[in-house]
Amino acid sequence: MMERYPDIEIYLANVSLETLNEWLKNALRAPPLSPVGKGQWQTRGQYQGDCVPVLLVDKAADGFASLWFNSNHTPWLTDQDCAQQAAEALQTEVRCSLGGWNPGDDPDRFWQVLPGGKEGAIEWPDSGR
Repeated sequence: MMERYPDIEIYLANVSLETLNEWLKNALRAPPLSPVGKGQWQTRGQYQGDCVPVLLVDKAADGFASLWFNSNHTPWLTDQDCAQQAAEALQTEVRCSLGGWNPGDDPDRFWQVLPGGKEGAIEWPDSGR
């Protein structure tokens, strides 16, 4: 049995707020994202009666936006589950961590999911270091 992640974070290539809001509404009954600062939006969804805070940060990494679900009460067990659903629903490339990160793991290894079901591990260099 897969262990449920304490929170979920995925990275989205190009996606419109309109498309994202529609997906969040369907997945979490969330109201539309509202701006909370420069390049940041948030909303609060619900899943099985539990509140799910959602934060979107534009251009978080190499042109990708970060979408963070700060709850372990989501429809997805893992970041990869979420990434797979998001790639199809949003028809965009989605990336996420390979799994629970441990000291010694390569921080540049990510999971890439493309619409149509193509996915696999990639190197995602962080040019900021």
